[in-house]
Amino acid sequence: MKPNSKIRIVDITRDSDYEGYLYRCLAPIPFKKHRKRQEYLGNAIARGFHKKLVIFNDEVVGQIEYAPAEASGYPIIGDNTVVMNCIWVLRRAKGHGLGKRLLADMTEGEKNAVGFAAIALENHWSPWMKKEQMERLGFKAIDSVEVTHKTKHQGECFRIYLMWLPTMKNVSMPTWDKPRLLRGVDFCLAHPLYHPEKLKLNEILEKC
Repeated sequence: MKPNSKIRIVDITRDSDYEGYLYRCLAPIPFKKHRKRQEYLGNAIARGFHKKLVIFNDEVVGQIEYAPAEASGYPIIGDNTVVMNCIWVLRRAKGHGLGKRLLADMTEGEKNAVGFAAIALENHWSPWMKKEQMERLGFKAIDSVEVTHKTKHQGECFRIYLMWLPTMKNVSMPTWDKPRLLRGVDFCLAHPLYHPEKLKLNEILEKC
């Protein structure tokens, strides 16, 4: 990192200067304030949701989004567990430890949490939330399910992992609702498991 590099992390649930990033992320696709995202934020922010940006040399290059399990975008269950919806650093900003800085900011700000949960993907066509990336951040897989998508890359199986990063000893690990997971998610348009309403399906995933 250059000596004069400037790094700052901004909580955009508290800083209105970057409010637009509540509804969009760093993916190069058009975003709008779609109804499901608005509904999710309306419920989650009041219950402890945070979204933070990492700004490197005055450019937004990364983000992290997390909430208590009861306000998570995933069907993960755990007492005093914080669930990370996503973490992402743009490729051009790799090599500066920004992902670890975002993770540290989350863990340091949630001192009452017994641990942090997330999901990870393996053999999925998306480069997002890969298992090895999560492992490099310190998460360990504690459960998994093998699935295929009903409308994309049909017949190709991939695995979804429940990931866990405890911060206290001798605590109960989180669990997840696998049948609900098969419905996909609706809190983010760019998510690899996003379930568009237009599909008119109860579930977008099925077990292999």
